[in-house]
Amino acid sequence: MPEGDTVFLACKRLHQALAGQPVTASDFRVPQLATADLSGATVLEVVPRGKHQLLRFSPADRDADGEPLTLHTHFKMDGTWHLYRPGATRKGGPDFQVRVVLTTPDWEAVGYRLPVVELIPTAQEHTVVGHLGPDLLGPDWDLDEALRRLGSAPERTIGEALLDQRNLAGIGTLYRAETLFLSGIHPRTPVAAVPDLRAVVERARRLLEANKDRPDQSTTGDLRRGRTAWVFERARQPCRRCGTRIREEAFGPRGQERKAYWCPRCQPQKVAEPSRSVTGDHGPSLRP
Repeated sequence: MPEGDTVFLACKRLHQALAGQPVTASDFRVPQLATADLSGATVLEVVPRGKHQLLRFSPADRDADGEPLTLHTHFKMDGTWHLYRPGATRKGGPDFQVRVVLTTPDWEAVGYRLPVVELIPTAQEHTVVGHLGPDLLGPDWDLDEALRRLGSAPERTIGEALLDQRNLAGIGTLYRAETLFLSGIHPRTPVAAVPDLRAVVERARRLLEANKDRPDQSTTGDLRRGRTAWVFERARQPCRRCGTRIREEAFGPRGQERKAYWCPRCQPQKVAEPSRSVTGDHGPSLRP
């Protein structure tokens, strides 16, 4: 699933292309919006909220009593937005995978395989993103609030807590794995046992910040193929620091298990006290 930095960059590019532009045509290819029409509206801005995309529009001229609208989309695993010049050949996938097309005088914005496509009043955005915790790349980032939310379930594993978007928005399996490796913390460590939770969160934010303006993600400082990550998707390969084989394990709430990667030497698992034992199969749902 694309993480916060990928969504940030996608929204930045959409905003640069579309903001201030009138919509000359719109085509929604999802049943609930089959009759929706944004033509005549103006794109006000495109902003990210964690892993969500919010495209905001002024009312169309024909809607004298209309209210600003927001197109809310989410990539989940396979979604993406592409920008094309009018008349250009589309290369984002077959036509049947298109969910949205927004046309302006200069651009066509085409949303492929978007599993979430909702058109809501802008004043009601809280109904779709209000559950999210502080956005690591947001202008209103609040470290103390993120720490408060993480600490509200001290027995939960840090691996699960970092993925829960209600605690802080933007981290996925890549940045979880890399942040915990660089912090020397096993992903099954209880939140309460993390020596410096503030430092862990600050490190995650620095990694996202370092990658938010480029399509290629790297946590090692090396953009060469095969050299961009310390442990993520490197199971059974040698640790770049100590040579120990990297391990992987899928864990989390039942039905929502996600893969974790770690070095058993650089990130040793400490045995929890019986009163603070945890499992990866129960606990709060990880909301996208």
